[in-house]
Amino acid sequence: MRLPFKLEVLSAWWSLGRSRRSFERDPESHQRAMWHRFQQRVLTKAPLYRDRHSDPLSDFPIQEKAEFMRDFKHINTCGLSLSDAMDVAVKSEESRDFKPTIDGITVGLSSGTSGNRGLFLASDQERAVWVAAVLQRILGWSFRKRRIAFFLRANNNLYSSVQSRFISFKFFDLLDPLAEHLVNIDRMKPDVVVGQPSLLIRLADAQTQSAIDIAPSKIISVAEVLSQEDESHIQATFGIDVDQVYQCTEGLFGQTCAHGTIHLNEDWLLIEKEWIDDTRFVPIITDLRRESQPVLRYRMNDILHAGSCTCGSKMQAISQIEGRMDDVLILGEEITLFPDFIRRAVVGAHPDIVDYQVVQVSSQELSLYLSHQALWGLASEALQEMLLRHGLTDIILTFTNSKIHSHGSKLRRIIALRT
Repeated sequence: MRLPFKLEVLSAWWSLGRSRRSFERDPESHQRAMWHRFQQRVLTKAPLYRDRHSDPLSDFPIQEKAEFMRDFKHINTCGLSLSDAMDVAVKSEESRDFKPTIDGITVGLSSGTSGNRGLFLASDQERAVWVAAVLQRILGWSFRKRRIAFFLRANNNLYSSVQSRFISFKFFDLLDPLAEHLVNIDRMKPDVVVGQPSLLIRLADAQTQSAIDIAPSKIISVAEVLSQEDESHIQATFGIDVDQVYQCTEGLFGQTCAHGTIHLNEDWLLIEKEWIDDTRFVPIITDLRRESQPVLRYRMNDILHAGSCTCGSKMQAISQIEGRMDDVLILGEEITLFPDFIRRAVVGAHPDIVDYQVVQVSSQELSLYLSHQALWGLASEALQEMLLRHGLTDIILTFTNSKIHSHGSKLRRIIALRT
């Protein structure tokens, strides 16, 4: 007999707290025990893994989204087919009614930033764990009722699960007009605002222009890369630090600690690092708490910078989420430029440059958009100087007066050419 959902959350809260303390005492021992439990309780139920569930982690193949979706039916432990789950998810997207489940399992659909769209599954128990993690590590516990404004492209039973007598949760659909959101958020006066940086910037601009008057105690950036210039603008406008959550379709991977540093949740994640250079790496994730849809050696498309933190936690500190591997530019004679090189050159040209986009048109051409068009000359000069430092002497820079960004989608500042 299952516990009522709120008791499931309390149980998960206690379990996560114990898990964290166990990890901090002895990370290696804790992860070995969690991996063994995962092998016995989860992999034995997944058709793709059950015959080899006792193999060491390194013997399992590394997956990316294409393989993860191709093997959906044989990975999930619920007996769900990809077509049935996708049908529920797509109908929810189209109707904007995100309550339907399939056999009691919540189904979510990724935004498809990296190409093909992904599906994620969550049982009631997994929803309880997610809610407990959000309350424990992101929002923090409070007996004072808090109003949360949550801006995202799609709602989900997972997100609305945080609703309680202590939390009033309101979903703001990014597909709706911004003008409507400004009226509603001004009326709501939220204590917590959660949204992607491109939306948070627009709220900051509205606050500056007196279109809204809100005073949140916490602002949380999700979904997109939070650049230093955007973070500074949001912080200066609202007078508080911006927290970050590193969450993808594949799971909740990390969040900002009290010292302002992102830490990966290694008390339930095994993270293999595919090193790019001395600090940059691509994470390969194994989530030891996902049971309905095991995530095993899943290669993310993100570029993370390993860092350090003074908070004392042994969980991996991340100094920066730079972007996606899809945003790495290959120019000229196969010269690699990371997104941060581009960003620093453009925003470093003038302090008023905050809204920009660089698109690779070809191996020899980049287009540059700036909201402050009068500063285009300075930005293009700085960009050319950076290209020259990397040995790129024949790259053409062209002007564009519009950026690639559809309403409600994630904003990408750097867009690489992919053929």
